Amino acid sequence: MSEMETLDLPIFGAFMIRPKVFSDGRGSLLKMYNRPILEGRGIEPAFVEDYFTVSKRGVLRGLHYQVAPFSQAKLVRCMRGEIFDVMVDMRKTSPTFGKWFGKMLREPEPVSLYLPRGCAHGVLSMTDGSLLSYQADNDYSPPHERSLLWNDPDLGIAWPKLDGYTVSEKDSAAKRFAHAEKLR
Repeated sequence: MSEMETLDLPIFGAFMIRPKVFSDGRGSLLKMYNRPILEGRGIEPAFVEDYFTVSKRGVLRGLHYQVAPFSQAKLVRCMRGEIFDVMVDMRKTSPTFGKWFGKMLREPEPVSLYLPRGCAHGVLSMTDGSLLSYQADNDYSPPHERSLLWNDPDLGIAWPKLDGYTVSEKDSAAKRFAHAEKLR
């Protein structure tokens, strides 16, 4: 195995990056980002924003996306704790339009998920103090931000069962997929 391997995900253009961990008596080292990995998939990586969110157990953020000209691709990883990460394909021309994919991301398993432009993104914190890190390839633009209802029965996202979810007012009032703005 090279320093990193990529695995396609069920959403068109999305993939997981799994780094090789080098360990010895001092600890470990791994590479979380490698420009040639993205270039090898036809992506010109130019991340312009870097985010960290710390969440209590049960906090659900999303599903968020931005429309053109500010749609965003993201590179997401869990740095501490455990999160359930979800993407929904909002691209009308995509072969996976309207489909969702979710993956549990955990601190001890250092993987990154690449979400292409046109995917709504959401996370559920499974542990107190979970730390999510993500990079975006376009600026955040409030007028272009959209929210998709996290529990839309038409999408049927299988969120992990917890005693309860903490969801913002904005996310609770988001549009269902049938009425949400789609991307080309």
